[in-house]
Amino acid sequence: MASISASGVSLSWLSQLPSSSSTSTSSSSSWPSHRRGATQIKMTVSVEKKKFTTQKSEEIFNAAKELMPGGVNSPVRAFKSVGGQPIIIDSVKGSRMWDVDGNEYIDYVGSWGPAIIGHADDEVIAALTETMKKGTSFGAPCVLENVLAEMVISAVPSIEMVRFVNSGTEACMGVLRLARAFTGRQKIIKFEGCYHGHADPFLVKAGSGVATLGLPDSPGVPKAATSDTLTSPYNDIETVKELFAANKGEIAAVILEAVVGNSGYIEPKPEFLNSLRQITKENDALLIFDEVMTGFRLSYGGAQEYFGITPDLTTLGKIIGGGLPVGAYGGRREIMEMVAPAGPMYQAGTLSGNPLAMTAGIHTLKRLQEPGTYQYLDKITGELTQGILDAGKRAGHEMCGGYIRGMFGFFFTGGPVYSFEDAKKSDTAKFAKFHRGMLEEGVYLAPSQFEAGFTGLAHTSEDIQQTIAAAEKVLRQI
Repeated sequence: MASISASGVSLSWLSQLPSSSSTSTSSSSSWPSHRRGATQIKMTVSVEKKKFTTQKSEEIFNAAKELMPGGVNSPVRAFKSVGGQPIIIDSVKGSRMWDVDGNEYIDYVGSWGPAIIGHADDEVIAALTETMKKGTSFGAPCVLENVLAEMVISAVPSIEMVRFVNSGTEACMGVLRLARAFTGRQKIIKFEGCYHGHADPFLVKAGSGVATLGLPDSPGVPKAATSDTLTSPYNDIETVKELFAANKGEIAAVILEAVVGNSGYIEPKPEFLNSLRQITKENDALLIFDEVMTGFRLSYGGAQEYFGITPDLTTLGKIIGGGLPVGAYGGRREIMEMVAPAGPMYQAGTLSGNPLAMTAGIHTLKRLQEPGTYQYLDKITGELTQGILDAGKRAGHEMCGGYIRGMFGFFFTGGPVYSFEDAKKSDTAKFAKFHRGMLEEGVYLAPSQFEAGFTGLAHTSEDIQQTIAAAEKVLRQI
């Protein structure tokens, strides 16, 4: 705090922040465990709706812009594509968020995916508290790594061995190097609008924050870093075949989001994934599923279990850290044994496998194993998505969208949307108005048309109905 005040930035807002204690309540053990967070939140909802204001958020964000590039530590948080000031979050619990001005929101971002069992889950917090008593980082092996590794290997069809890292970007960096090391080839195929982190080779038609900001790629990426990156429209198998034919014996791997979340929500066509599996096998190339978003969200075994397609390698993140920084890559044993120290492909990380992330991941996955988990996600997400689309239709808007289990999305275009080019036909100005209107109605959606949404076990039927009612109101206004 002293170092911040030394910069001359006003800290008048610090003494005005709402106390987070107002959002905590005692646990109710009479409810099923995956619903406890939801019941706690229900008890905290105010009877009278307070006036929406973002004065403190604006003051804090203006100060942040003097301290950090754009005032944020990840670009999409800056609300560039939806306008207005970003809100500054003070606390979270269950399906809810509270900002520094005291506004309450139903949250469908879920920390960009990790909060599938709800924010600040009591059991996860209790486990983390016990783990912290032993230390926050060892820089040495711990038994918790074994436990989470066994859980991941038993759940994900493609994974026989796993390496933990600290982010999805790091996982994708590692898996790319591994694919090249194993095959002895350099070229990769990625899909337009699929985002695999901000490593140089992937910043080619990358979607996500790059699409949100309208940046075609990124300055500072040398041509040499992307010269071996080939691109194809998503869901376009013919282009993939042409790329293999034109680069025979040179392609190491095909990497993709099995369900795209970084161009908005886009599902694969029925035979797309199966055709990719067949083509890669025919050409001795590896198939890599980036399941940083979809892992443990579409099913306990991820998109590959849901669709019945087993890739050679998989990247994970988000949910397997239960809200703490984490990533992982894994696959067939013969491939993974290329990774140091078992093999010659080097990759390391100071905080990889740290006890806090492992603990949060273990207890999150335990909860996801409970009966009925994915049926419940499917039910509420279906109601939410269809409710918003129906409201849009009644209000006269062209909209389309879809969902699988705990992941959903919609576009302000008639669709269908099968690729990033289709997604770009969306009315982004209309989405910006919709986003702001929903914010004022107490619903927090991703601040970009080109991002998927997430539901979790803490979302209640009341949350869903409240959200649909808010959407109905806002869609009639814009």
